Amino acid sequence: MEKTQASPEEIEAVRKRLGSARWRLNNLYWITNEKGQRVRFCLNWAQSKLLDEMWFLNVILKARQLGMTTFIQIFMLDRCLFNSNVRAGVIAHNKEDAYVFFRDKIKFAYDNLPDWLKAERWAVKNDSGELLLSNNSSIRVGTSMRSGTLQYLHVSEYGKICRKYPDKAKEIRTGAFNAVHAGQFVFVESTAEGRDGDFYDMTQDAKKLDESGRPLTDMDYKFHFFPWWKDQRYRRSPAGVVITDGMAKYFFELLTKHGIKLDPEQRAWYAKKSEEQGDEMKQEFPSTPDEAFEVAIEGAFYGTQMTYLRNRGRLTEVPWEPSLPVQTFWDLGMNDSMTIWFHQRVGASNRLIDYYQNSGEGLQHYAKILKDKGYFYGQHYMPHDIAVRELGNNGKSRKEVAEGLGIRPIHKVTRPKNVEEILDGIEAVRAFLATCWIDEVSCAEGIRALDNYQKEWDDVAGTWKKGPLHNWASHGSDALRTGATGFTKAEVPSEADLYPEVA
Repeated sequence: MEKTQASPEEIEAVRKRLGSARWRLNNLYWITNEKGQRVRFCLNWAQSKLLDEMWFLNVILKARQLGMTTFIQIFMLDRCLFNSNVRAGVIAHNKEDAYVFFRDKIKFAYDNLPDWLKAERWAVKNDSGELLLSNNSSIRVGTSMRSGTLQYLHVSEYGKICRKYPDKAKEIRTGAFNAVHAGQFVFVESTAEGRDGDFYDMTQDAKKLDESGRPLTDMDYKFHFFPWWKDQRYRRSPAGVVITDGMAKYFFELLTKHGIKLDPEQRAWYAKKSEEQGDEMKQEFPSTPDEAFEVAIEGAFYGTQMTYLRNRGRLTEVPWEPSLPVQTFWDLGMNDSMTIWFHQRVGASNRLIDYYQNSGEGLQHYAKILKDKGYFYGQHYMPHDIAVRELGNNGKSRKEVAEGLGIRPIHKVTRPKNVEEILDGIEAVRAFLATCWIDEVSCAEGIRALDNYQKEWDDVAGTWKKGPLHNWASHGSDALRTGATGFTKAEVPSEADLYPEVA
């Protein structure tokens, strides 16, 4: 490691600049770059923009490799060095990342400060995930920050924590966030991990507040978005790069819908990077905030299928054909959610024209909903527990009650008995979806359920289990499985024939 040697005159010249945080961030700190080389840290465009637009509470949606984690941790280290009695904390999604953050970003940056500055701000502790300085300021890294009070908190890859570790996300939300009082600083940053969980909700709330133009309070999160196309590193020569029709259409929509004009070198880079990233391109390198959350998420059962439908414009306005019958596909609950898809078969295509969900209501409520919609109904596909008899219905089965309310004819669909049969049903849904057009407005909640229907994560094994996670997304997904396995009006082709590629 290089030793910083400076004359008294040089030290005095530096001291005169130390009052500027921007100067300090661009001149004092050293990091290792992507090649493993020791280099001076200098703010890039995204880091500089965040510094300029920083609020007390910040939620950051970003493309990969913009250096946000590095910047936030050096920013907090800087605040600790030049302010007394500061407490800063960094939350990583696992212990390994926590160790790496401390070693490679905080400890390395401090150890490489000028010797004269370290002599003035010596380290009382500089190991085990904590740097405690002689001015009683400290920065620590871990997987939880419930204890103590913080002035600065950084939660890294919160979207991933919410996706894989919902209990840990709850601990952060109820513990760490409450450890930072109003008027202090929080940075929550991540790439997107599907349209579910606290990170998604935080970004949507902050984005809506930003669009409203209403002034922020010190308890409101400010929305920051850093897309790939603003980074000048993401470009390459167009020579030899084939722009497919689907990719050209995507670039055209960026221009016409969002005003994003890409030059030939940017289009070439994006096309080649997409070949490598596949379904995860929009998640890792989003062009707009909304598309970041539309992509296939890790562990999602229908990620490929939903991407297929989106890329072909099949999530759109889907008209109701009054002359054709509407089938309904149900998932039944007692005190749980009740979900209904409304389906029409038009030629060779399956149209999902409407969706409804509720909870805590009896069959009378749903009978009224069906009547009020005014559709001409065909069959109603319901799982086998529609045949269950209930004491509250004078011993009548739910099927008998539903038929008495005008919900008929009912087709009872056998519910799977084990994980293998559930997986068979999932395969049926995958094939069924390939023939579908889905109304993006009327079926918005159902689409969200399909996007987020996922495998259960095994914390011990560190991998996905075979079976699905039972959560809010299960109900809409199970209802469509009822239809896909019960509706047999036309034979559905195999998945291999239907999904030759995903553009």
